[in-house]
Amino acid sequence: MNNTQRLSMIVIASNNTGKLKEFKRILADLPFSLKTQADYSVSSADETGLSFVENAILKARHASRETQLPALADDSGLSVDALQGAPGIYSARYAGTQGDDAANNARLLDNLKSVPDELRTARFHCALAYVRYPEDPCPIICQASWEGRILKKAQGENGFGYDPLFFVAEKNCSSAELPPEVKNKISHRGQAMAKLLIELKQSIF
Repeated sequence: MNNTQRLSMIVIASNNTGKLKEFKRILADLPFSLKTQADYSVSSADETGLSFVENAILKARHASRETQLPALADDSGLSVDALQGAPGIYSARYAGTQGDDAANNARLLDNLKSVPDELRTARFHCALAYVRYPEDPCPIICQASWEGRILKKAQGENGFGYDPLFFVAEKNCSSAELPPEVKNKISHRGQAMAKLLIELKQSIF
């Protein structure tokens, strides 16, 4: 595979269908062919990092190593002040099973059941890592956060993960009640992706 072919394709290092949809919407206007690691039968990376950034880099390098293509990874999660930052990097497996949104939300509500509204402050955080090749010594890292608070019951049908419990004050609704095009502009992932687009254009073109 020559360098031109490499630069025309990016592997998204995720098996999370919700994230994949958001990535494809946000990156739709770029002159890249977007593939997922599932397209190459790449297994999920071991997330052994202690931060969102570390895990994003691990996932990007793993996908790039397995495909020999540039790779983009996201590691993101919810940080709740009353829970000292939990669920944090364990957001996707907070209740014990990877990707069980209903169980994760139920555990979050249970752990916050005695916490009043004014102390239910939280934020989503997203770290993106882009590597040009597996051992890229200078990965592109972009981060962003999205402030909100945790509701006492789920609201809305859009989104995924903790979106139905995450109240967005400036929109007076939950993240799951936002249209995708609005969420993609103001969310933690949308903000991080906007930074990444600038970096990619400067780095690649």
